[in-house]
Amino acid sequence: MLFDLLTCGSVDGACKAAQEALGNFKVNTSPLNQTVVDKNWSETCILEPHCMFKPTNSKDVSAFIQIVTQFQVKFAVRSGGHSPNPGWSSIDGRGILFDLAGLNHLTVSEDGSVASFGPGARWLDILAATSAHNASVICPRTPEVGVGGFFLGGYSRERFHCERQREPEFRSLLGFEGGGANFGIVTRFDVDTIPTNEMWYYLTTYPSSQAEDILDAMVRWQRHGAHDLRASVQLVIGLDSIVVLLCYSEVASHPASFEPFYELRGGQVVLPPTNSTWHSLMTMIGTMFASQPARHDYRGVASGIDAQLYKDVYRFWERNARSVRAATGANQTFVVQHVSRNMAIQLQKRGGSPLSIPVRDCQWWTTTVDWKNAGDDAVVRAVSIGTTALMKSLSLERNLDVPFLYMNDASRDQDPIATYGSKNENKLKEVSLRYDGEQVFQKLQNNGFLL
Repeated sequence: MLFDLLTCGSVDGACKAAQEALGNFKVNTSPLNQTVVDKNWSETCILEPHCMFKPTNSKDVSAFIQIVTQFQVKFAVRSGGHSPNPGWSSIDGRGILFDLAGLNHLTVSEDGSVASFGPGARWLDILAATSAHNASVICPRTPEVGVGGFFLGGYSRERFHCERQREPEFRSLLGFEGGGANFGIVTRFDVDTIPTNEMWYYLTTYPSSQAEDILDAMVRWQRHGAHDLRASVQLVIGLDSIVVLLCYSEVASHPASFEPFYELRGGQVVLPPTNSTWHSLMTMIGTMFASQPARHDYRGVASGIDAQLYKDVYRFWERNARSVRAATGANQTFVVQHVSRNMAIQLQKRGGSPLSIPVRDCQWWTTTVDWKNAGDDAVVRAVSIGTTALMKSLSLERNLDVPFLYMNDASRDQDPIATYGSKNENKLKEVSLRYDGEQVFQKLQNNGFLL
């Protein structure tokens, strides 16, 4: 074959070999299609690869992996390209980009119980397809997130359809332990749907001056309303306004579990109480909160539920975020999400040691920041780094620590796998060696939360 005659380690040779074997349609060489190159969500991640592999089926993926292995060249894999971590889903001219957009097949079983789709599928299309069967799927909080990264960063075990006898391997490969990109490229996801499509939602915005009142309401809901697993709250705290999205996973009228939020005053109704579909909600979110081209970053931390902790960290974040915005124009937000008791129990087991708080009391925080100038990277990111560090130190001091990092919201210098506990980390390494004896995904993959 052609690539037997070319120099090992030659990225140009690998690209030519792939083009010879699979054709120009599936291998884009110089000049590259810049629309595809620049598809990453964050400008921190836009790099120019030497060439791009664009598979349309699993055989293509297998052939590409054989070629990069043969030539021992670096590669990156991109599903939706939503990670803001540089090099996770992009690579410069020293390597090859696997762009999975062509793996966008999507089907739903006749009875609507299982949805099958590729990593290049889009959430609005998936929700539209399942909605036609009066069903839905668990999806991210915004529709622009890619399928592959979302699933492999950690997904509900109950929603994956897999062979029972291979459960331990599937847990690692498909992200139940947050295995990420360590084990291979998944070309098809079979997901058990949720046998409901209609839901109730209500979206309100408040001035930032009400932040502490809203945090009090959040804690009251977490203490007394979050036991209703049909109820969820999305809280996005910005420097100028605060978004509160209440969701109830069935047709309802004024669900009682949200009572603490009904008591808030001074809000502006954006979406009135509505009974509709998951698809309609995600469509509106995608329209209302579409990201503009910019440099992005996010960072996660977990804690126990405590109003004073929330306020102390908020005050630190707000003061520093305003200062940095005045200097750089950076827009900072704080996303607050409740973690259900069932998930908290899983986190407790995953960590290998008991949590210092009751398993029902967990909270996930994500700091986000958008900015324009590369020269401001360090000063802008310092706000998130300082905020999560304070959350961690105060949580430890007040016996509210939750030793867990959610991979999908972790920043480039965090280490989510280390928080899984040594037993689970060793299990992931065993699976990696079993399925990837040459450690291609550890040695040749450009970057990521690798083992």
